[in-house]
Amino acid sequence: VQLQASGGGLVQAGGSLRLSCTVSRRTSSNNGMGWFRRAPGKEREFVATISWRSDTSYADSVKGRFTISRDNAKNTVYLQMNSLKPEDTAVYYCAVARGSSATSRLDMYQYWGQGTQVTVSS
Repeated sequence: VQLQASGGGLVQAGGSLRLSCTVSRRTSSNNGMGWFRRAPGKEREFVATISWRSDTSYADSVKGRFTISRDNAKNTVYLQMNSLKPEDTAVYYCAVARGSSATSRLDMYQYWGQGTQVTVSS
């Protein structure tokens, strides 16, 4: 299973980006999906998750600014990021969960993408 993340880049504070993650295998439509990020000098942290039926959950730090969604026909999960802040700067990773639920637990994910860099300038 391969995950291809894209959409990262450099944006000014207050701007928006949309990340995409396409999974190579059709069965991902039955799995929960998630986005995590790792900022320089920090551990990987949870950002957002979506279940197979599109229930969602967010980290407090991004709630109200980020939106996760999925298109099962395209095996793709998205992360719309609005009102970006410099502290959102990180490498963003998408992942496929072991089960069908949305989960913030890093150990509940079995496949990971390579990451896409998001840099927010002040």
